[in-house]
Amino acid sequence: MVKYSEAKLDTVFAALADSTRRGMLKRLLDGETSVSELAAPYSMSLPAVMKHLEVLDAAGLIVRHKEGRVSRCRLRAKPMRHAVEWLAQYRQFWEGQLDSLGAFLANQKGEKR
Repeated sequence: MVKYSEAKLDTVFAALADSTRRGMLKRLLDGETSVSELAAPYSMSLPAVMKHLEVLDAAGLIVRHKEGRVSRCRLRAKPMRHAVEWLAQYRQFWEGQLDSLGAFLANQKGEKR
């Protein structure tokens, strides 16, 4: 049985629901970076970028810290593990459905010969 907090899972999925935040997480796969570097590809204000980072931080998906005057972020992917585990339950369901469909189609093909 998968153990996770419903509220934390909701927070992770809400954070991942936005393409800008997913893009930021993808960038962080390459390693720690400054907020300004994260903001560069997006045509939005720095306060808007900070709001996205707050959502990611609240979900536990990033860690932020300051180095002098520079704010830096790094990926913390552990909370995504629970989302993947939750989704895996449905993957098993769909694989079963697809196996049934494959068997049905194979049977249909055999009957037409």
